[in-house]
Amino acid sequence: MVTHIQQLVSDIDPFDQLEADHQADVLAWIASGDPLFRISKPDNPPKHLVSYFIVHDIATDKLLLINHLKSGLLLPAGGHVDLDEDPATTVIREAEEELGLAAVFQEPYGNLPLFITATTTLGQGQHTDVSLWYLVQGDTTQTYIYEAREMSGYEWFSLAEIMAMDQAKLDPHMHRFVRKMQKAPA
Repeated sequence: MVTHIQQLVSDIDPFDQLEADHQADVLAWIASGDPLFRISKPDNPPKHLVSYFIVHDIATDKLLLINHLKSGLLLPAGGHVDLDEDPATTVIREAEEELGLAAVFQEPYGNLPLFITATTTLGQGQHTDVSLWYLVQGDTTQTYIYEAREMSGYEWFSLAEIMAMDQAKLDPHMHRFVRKMQKAPA
């Protein structure tokens, strides 16, 4: 699985220098032999894999963001990658657990990540989440049953609305993700 994850990270085409820096850092971390998967909450080991999935309604070009309880931010849905789990499998599992959504990966990426970030979390148990960002299909007309222990709800936003938001209310890389998504091949 480590070789697979290393290949997933290597295959991401960085959008900007920060993503290239994150990619290089993550590849060095993988090569170090340090554990990749969270063993226990919240910070063991202090750096571990996460799969984010951005629910995208292609018809309206809107993205679903969750109102994350612990961080107080609007975030993509997602979760920690279990021991020896393929990060795409994490997306499928977390989509069902968090939103009752049967994840269908969006083309042209399919079950491959579009974006990579390494972010230090906020609050107690501070650690680094190495996040692989995936796109999955969604529908603004559908009601999703969200996981109330993790989020207070969810909202749909146009790309322009996200770009107009104060970055402090979002994942620190959300604006960059939207810019990369806008440049991605259709």
